[in-house]
Amino acid sequence: MDSAEVVADVARGPLRGVRIIEVASLGPGPFACMMFADMGADVLRLERPGGALGSGRWNAMNRGRPSIAVDLTHPEGRDLVVRLAMSGEAIVEGFRPGVMERLGLGPDELLGVNPRLVYGRVTGYGQDGPLAGIAGHDINYISIAGVLGAIRRNGEPPLAPLSLVGDFGGGGMLLAFGVICALLEGRSSGQGQVIDAAMVDGSALLATATYAMRAARMWDGEPGTNSIDSGSHWYETYETADGEHIAVGALESQFYAQLMRLVGLDAPQWDRARWPELKKRLAAVFRTRTRAEWMDILEGSDACATPVLSLEEAPAHPHNVARGTFVEVDGVVQPAPAPRFSRTPGAIRPRHSDAEAANALAGWGLEASEIERLRSGGIIQTPSH
Repeated sequence: MDSAEVVADVARGPLRGVRIIEVASLGPGPFACMMFADMGADVLRLERPGGALGSGRWNAMNRGRPSIAVDLTHPEGRDLVVRLAMSGEAIVEGFRPGVMERLGLGPDELLGVNPRLVYGRVTGYGQDGPLAGIAGHDINYISIAGVLGAIRRNGEPPLAPLSLVGDFGGGGMLLAFGVICALLEGRSSGQGQVIDAAMVDGSALLATATYAMRAARMWDGEPGTNSIDSGSHWYETYETADGEHIAVGALESQFYAQLMRLVGLDAPQWDRARWPELKKRLAAVFRTRTRAEWMDILEGSDACATPVLSLEEAPAHPHNVARGTFVEVDGVVQPAPAPRFSRTPGAIRPRHSDAEAANALAGWGLEASEIERLRSGGIIQTPSH
């Protein structure tokens, strides 16, 4: 993992020249803005004075963009955001509904000074609805979307899938997609608009295929008893002799046939009544060898069997190394920008020094004397890291 190949000039990134204001928040907002910055956008991150949970250079999601602490409760801090919005193309915020309006920085105010502005908002429950003003987290949002209830083994309670479905897939990526869609539309209409990205909506959207299978009675059993939710013996994780695990996903018949041949079994795939029995038989087979021994047999075949790697192991897997899926920046191993572009690749920008971060506003049209006045008055400051 050669960081020198990754921390590079991103002038060719596909979002080169796009200017985005990030009002710092937790989870989905920073994730979306990380992706914007990775793809070459000029993102200015506005944090709370004194720092907050999730702020700082330790957090890889803050990479690639300068951070300035701004006191949004002060009239001059609010005026600064208004001024930035006049020259920005998009603003992203992740507060509860009504917070930005109470600060005088809601869509009416900012689109009033820049009608082309794209105003991206990400919340758990959305900007309206009975739960809109209620606190929550990923586990809550995916629970009312019906997703959490489907992620469980038979007879066991639901298992929270980290914060991947709500915060990052159904939140951050949905927000990023919405902002880019609105920017594209605005280039023809000349108008901005408001993006209401709700993690409940996004989580439900991610489960479209599951809802469709349920409606078609292709997924009609209890959670944990269906084909690809750990109900079948051919879509499951199995412990190996050394206490590690193998992930098996041999869905198609030709892949299942390869799996059976390589593990030395001959069993029907779709005899659902026998799935529990066949799962026990397959589990016993996998416990006869170590994970490494099984991968010597299975890897490189179409048996759809892979090692279950830890967060520490994944960056060293030969496939990830070959593709540069992970990179090391400032001593921190982290996922590389994605997706990949043939002509305008994204990259992680070098970390800003404190001095560069403090002067980032100059690139947004502020004079040095004005920046110094705001800094000396405590309106802005370089966040401590």
